[in-house]
Formats: sequence, C-alpha cells, structure tokens
Amino acid sequence: MQFRQRFNNVLTGVLAGLILPVIAFLVFFLLTRNGLSMPDYYMKILDAGNITSIMSVAIFANIIIFLLFNRLDMLRALKGVLGITIVWAFVVFGIKLF
Repeated sequence: MQFRQRFNNVLTGVLAGLILPVIAFLVFFLLTRNGLSMPDYYMKILDAGNITSIMSVAIFANIIIFLLFNRLDMLRALKGVLGITIVWAFVVFGIKLF
C-alpha cells in the first residue's frame, strides 16, 4: 500500500511515459539492428522514412504501464502516462506532417 501512495503522482507517470518508449526502442534496436551501430541504424531508419513507425511502436509500450497503473488504481500516475502519450502522439504527427 505504501508503494502505491508514494508513487501515485503525475510526475511518476510522466517519467514512466518518457522512459518506457526509450527502453522499447532500445529493445527494438537490439532485435533488428543486423550488426549496425546505433548511429548507422538511426540513419538507416531515417533514410527509409520509418522513424514515425518505429516511434509509434515504441510509444505503444506505454499501454503496458497504463494498464499496470490502472490495475493498481494509481490514477494520478495514469494521468501522467496518458498526458505524455498524447504529447508523443503530437510529436509523431508533427514529424509525419513535415
């Protein structure tokens, strides 16, 4: 019970919503890099125009933390995850638009 009270705040949700997509991208990178270094891999996906698709897959990982916070009834942290996911969506949309 103490854990939920301590971490049930918007900042926890925002940090989780920022960190989890980065971790998801790193896992995606490790699974699909085919021997490329991180800068080479980034240039490859940038040249192929797949950056928004990969960002969307990474952001999809926020659903896991969203459902976990919902299950634990940590609604304030849930608001943070939802808010940062909406920000991520606008970033992806902005990149896709331009």
